[in-house]
Amino acid sequence: MRVLVVEDEKALADAIARGLRRVGFAVDVAYDGTTGHEMAMVTRYDVVVLDRDLPGVHGDQICADLVASGALTRVLMLTASGSVADRVEGLQLGADDYLPKPFAFDELVARVHALGRRATPAAPPVLVAGDVVLNQATRTVTRGGEPLDLTRKEFGLLEELLKARGGVVSSEELLERVWDANADPFTATVRVTMMTLRRKLGDPPLIETVVGAGYRIPLAAPGASTGSSAAGEATESSTAAGGSAGSSAPAEADGRAEADGKVRAES
Repeated sequence: MRVLVVEDEKALADAIARGLRRVGFAVDVAYDGTTGHEMAMVTRYDVVVLDRDLPGVHGDQICADLVASGALTRVLMLTASGSVADRVEGLQLGADDYLPKPFAFDELVARVHALGRRATPAAPPVLVAGDVVLNQATRTVTRGGEPLDLTRKEFGLLEELLKARGGVVSSEELLERVWDANADPFTATVRVTMMTLRRKLGDPPLIETVVGAGYRIPLAAPGASTGSSAAGEATESSTAAGGSAGSSAPAEADGRAEADGKVRAES
């Protein structure tokens, strides 16, 4: 899930971003209304955590412009004033939820999760393809009943492919949904992460490469057997080694190279 935090108190904004990243969100941060407005209007976010009293463009204006644009982005408005009148005014501007400061971080996470479910077509909390089971609530994955140890980005790729329900997902879409604004579109991180994910999923291969389009998990996904995902891995290896701007590899922007922690809270 992609989240934008717009908050002019830098320490608070960074703390919110760190906490949301720990639970698996891809998070961008803006420290003023002008930057936040530009980012919110250019990038498709699932949720914007929006301070109301911002320098530059006011939070009310950002909220109103998002609503007017027809974007599916959900807005969680933050403010130091928690009066009933302020909450009503914020909701009337188009905010989907309202949280007065100070707030409990667990409540913020729960509200972001709830809004994120409303920003995209509803998906069940447990996603299944063949004998692969991904639990979005506990952020765990098993295949054939055996747990898989995935990094956050590997988990995110698998989650997005399963949510597509057999549809093709391009590298550009994966980059947008799983990585944040610091993604370098000229590195091979999406491709390399896909290779390691396939290796961990094992055989028979679960993820298909659709040349020139992206990746998909067929609705009639196969069950597991022993061994490594040789077929899918070979496809990705040849693509990663020989792919260039004019090659037959998927015409996609790749992700950034970043060190991803395991699916757990980062320290």
